[in-house]
Parts: sequence; C-alpha cells; structure tokens
Amino acid sequence: MILKDDKGETITLLHNDIVKLIPHRHPFLLIDKVTNIIVNKSVTGIKSVTFNEPFFPGHFPERPVMPGVLILESMAQTAACLVSYQDKSLSSNNLVFFTSIEKAKFRKPVIPGDELILKINLMFNKRSLYKFNSEAFVQNKLVASSEFSAMLVNEAKAK
Repeated sequence: MILKDDKGETITLLHNDIVKLIPHRHPFLLIDKVTNIIVNKSVTGIKSVTFNEPFFPGHFPERPVMPGVLILESMAQTAACLVSYQDKSLSSNNLVFFTSIEKAKFRKPVIPGDELILKINLMFNKRSLYKFNSEAFVQNKLVASSEFSAMLVNEAKAK
C-alpha cells in the first residue's frame, strides 16, 4: 500500500527530504521528488529536466539530450531513497555503489522540458545488497529500462 500521511495524502518527498536520505548534492542530485512509496517494494522518482542542466552544454549544444548514464543514475538515486526511507539509519555513514547494471535499454531521447518518471521495483535484497527493476517514462512512454544492483558500504570502509 502506498504510504499516506495523517490526512490520507500520498507522501511526497521533496528536495529537503531527499538530501536527508541520500548523499548526492547539486549538480549531481538527479531527482526532484519521490512519491508512491511502498516500503520493501517500490517507489517513483520524478526528475524535471530543464535546459539549465549542467550536462546539456556539452551533450549536445545543438541538440541537448540527457545522457543515458544519468538516467540510470536517476533510477539508482530513486532506489536509494526507497532503501533509506525504509531504514533511515542506513542514510548515515553509508554510501551506495552500483554492483551491476543489466538489460539497460534506451528507447527515446530525454530532452529539456521533459518530466522523467522513474518507476523502481525492489526485486530482492540480501544483507547490504539490493537488486532493482526500473523503468523511465516521459508522457507515459517508456524511454529507458534496466535491472541494476547496488550495495551499501560503510563510508569508513569505502576508503
């Protein structure tokens, strides 16, 4: 069941909530909202893609396109919010690292003005390893998909 607040409204995490859950900051924080949280199951992230993104001047000046690897990173950040929201103690002193990216497909370019909707499903987790299935949509059209896994690593041990 999607998490709701005391008034019955769907819980939506905004910037100040997100930065409490994951270590990413501008210019590498690639999600604007997190919603539709179902603990231990799924989450939706939202990225409003604007022309002001720092990667557009170089990718590509005449035809700006969001790099596919950044779409994958947006998916991973959304997944990290789900994991950290489930157990807020995980957000302190832990970093999240990709361990695999599989079945990544990019179907349509993501351009300035698009709203990227990131739907993430937790496939399984074992201790500090998590595997996810993810899809990215623009105007209800699938633009990218992937399965990926990530591992939580204590910041002190990551050195």
